[in-house]
Amino acid sequence: MVEKTSLGESIEDGHGRSLLSVTDVAENYLNCSPRHIRRLVDSGRMPRPIKLGALSRFQRSVIEKWIEDGCPDVRRKKWSAR
Repeated sequence: MVEKTSLGESIEDGHGRSLLSVTDVAENYLNCSPRHIRRLVDSGRMPRPIKLGALSRFQRSVIEKWIEDGCPDVRRKKWSAR
């Protein structure tokens, strides 16, 4: 299911979770480039996306919780999206 929101387009997976593309997270949540998002993920400073074949999608709830917690490094600290 594709849903248009004020923060871009989100897709729901089969479990009712709202998924965001790398571009959606970059433009609507962090105001940076998609390439910077990939660098943050690769360096462990951001939660990893879910891989759907060749696509990468972030769970909206995980990104919002991570931002709410002050964007901590996820590999260095014991950060949990739950």
